[in-house]
Parts: sequence; structure tokens; C-alpha cells
Amino acid sequence: MVALQLAAFGAMCGFYLLLSVVPLYAAESGGGGLGAGLVTGVMMLATVLLELAVPLLLARLGYRVVTSLGLVLLGLPALALVPQGSGEAVRALVLAVSLVRGAGLGIVVVVGSALAAELLPPQRRAEGLALYGVVVGIPAVVAMPAGIWLSEHVGYAPVFLAAAAAALLPLAVVPVLPARTGDIGRGSVLRAFRIGGLARPTIVFTAVTFAAGVFATFLPLAAPAGSRELAAIALLVQAVAMSLGRLASGRFGDRHGSGPLLVPGVVAATSGAALVIWVDAPVATVAGMALFGVGFGVAQNVTLAIMFDRVERADYGGTSALWNLAYDTGFGLGAIGFGLVVGPFGFVTGFALTAVVLSTALVPAILDRRMEER
Repeated sequence: MVALQLAAFGAMCGFYLLLSVVPLYAAESGGGGLGAGLVTGVMMLATVLLELAVPLLLARLGYRVVTSLGLVLLGLPALALVPQGSGEAVRALVLAVSLVRGAGLGIVVVVGSALAAELLPPQRRAEGLALYGVVVGIPAVVAMPAGIWLSEHVGYAPVFLAAAAAALLPLAVVPVLPARTGDIGRGSVLRAFRIGGLARPTIVFTAVTFAAGVFATFLPLAAPAGSRELAAIALLVQAVAMSLGRLASGRFGDRHGSGPLLVPGVVAATSGAALVIWVDAPVATVAGMALFGVGFGVAQNVTLAIMFDRVERADYGGTSALWNLAYDTGFGLGAIGFGLVVGPFGFVTGFALTAVVLSTALVPAILDRRMEER
């Protein structure tokens, strides 16, 4: 479990360092808002496609080989961005790098949550998953705002190098991971989605991650001129709040069940997203991202714990892939959709529409709670 957390920690450092930086780089290279959205969207598209294949890869190759493949794909392509430039060729390179890194991310996240679920005893699974989530969430607390700050003060190249190193160094601990388990890879994503009780939390989480994709990609661009530090602070606050929300919901879930927290998590996330409409007001932006972070963290842990509780061990791989598909599909759709809206309508309208989309998650969340109480 320690080796798994170390590998996931390094991988997510490499991911979060560039999550907001590469869209900024794409926009400043001539891509504009749409180019920034496409970077995140392309990466999430590759992530989603690879997540569909991970259960099969695990069945054929085992945990160690597949984890190594994910780390290499996530880290190595970042080196191609070090020689900087502008123009169509550079924008095409950025998209290609994002595509390959997205494939690596898809592998790492599915393997991580599936293996964590297998290693944890059922009676401690909610809190154990929360602790694992906090470990992989620490890079969001440190690396995402640090990437923005470093790109502005020391340039893009050092950030690209740091991201590559962070993702590749964990290859040293991969041999400690189990090679495979008896049930590895037997559950497909389609089989998991057909299991009763998984569709509703999947839809809820997709809506929440839609908003997360919007904020991670566009908050640095939406901040007032000369106030990029505000975006870094707001994203830092969101990441801290997300980790705290995830850990608290895990402790609650092992003692009282995770289901009761699903609706409050969505309400908190929606309320926070609505506050970010006043993006020119620093207090509203930071407070909104704090509230959204709490809701996002609760939604992460609650949906994952609920889904693992409703399946057998043989379906852990497919269930992990389904949950991560919800995460990355929503994230990518948020980035691309907002990129299409922000040009003609502006950031304020885009953030308002984001809050509206997020509010629709209340319907399946309330329905899931009622079905669980029966």
C-alpha cells in the first residue's frame, strides 16, 4: 500500500504540475481560449479511451507492467515541450503530448483505485480510500498552484522538466507492487455499468468533475489582468478543501455509511461554483473554490466507496475504470464546453452555466439516496 501511494503520488505530481500550465502555454502560443480548452479536452479523451482498456491490460500484463507503462506515458512526453516556441507546429505538438500523457493518466488512476480497493479490508475501505485520495490529492494542493507560479517566475521549461521527473521517479517502487491477483481484470467497464446502483453515482460524479475541469483550465485565464496569483491561491484553497472533505467523508462513511453525504456534497459543490461567477471579487472567488473543493472531495470519496460497496471483488477493475471514466469524461467535457462558450459569451456567463450544469446532479443524487433507504 505504501509503494502504491508513492507511485500514485509521483504520477499525480507530474499530472498536476502541468494541468493548468499547459493550457496557459497553449493559449499564449496563439491558441487562445479554445486552444486551452482543447489541450485539457484532448488529454481527457485519451484518458477515457485508455481507461476502457485497463481491465484487459491488467488481466494480460498484471499490475507492475501496466503501472510502469502508465508512468512512462505520463512523464516522458513532457520533455518534448522543453524546446519552446509558437505557431501551428508548437500547438500541434502540445496536443500530441497531451494525448499521450492522457493515456498514461488513464492507466495510473484506474490501477491505483482498483489496487487500493483490493488491499483494503471492507470494514475500513471508505476511510482507506479517503486516505489514498488525500495522498494523491496532495499534489493538487502543492503542484497545481506551484506550476502556475513557477511558469510565471522561472518560465515553462523548468516546469516541464519537473513534471517529467516527478512521474518517472516512481518507477523505482513498482517492483514492490503485487504482480497480479486472482480476480484481476475480470470485470469490464460495460459489465460494471450494468450493475444495479452504479449508474446514479456515476452520473453525479460526472457532473461534479465537469465543473472541476472548467475551474482547473480556465480560472487562471479568467483572473483579472496581473492577478494570476489569485488563481493560484484559489486553486490551492480548493485542493486543500478537497482533501479535507475527502478525508472527513471517509471517516464518516466507515462509521455511518457513505450514502447520506452524497446530496450534501453536491449542494456544497454547486454553491461554491455559483460564487465563482463573481470572479473579479477575490473573496468570492476564494470562498467559492473552498466550498466547491469540499463538495468535490466529498463527492469523490462517497461515489467511489458506494460503487465498490455495491460490486464483488471480481468487478473492482471495471468499477475503478467506470469511476475514473466519469471523472475524466466530465473533466474533459467541462474544459471543451467552456472553451466554446467563453469566446462569444465571456467568463461570467460560462461560470453561471457551469453552476447550472452542476445543479442537475442533485436529481440522481436524491434518487440514489431514496433508493438506498428502501
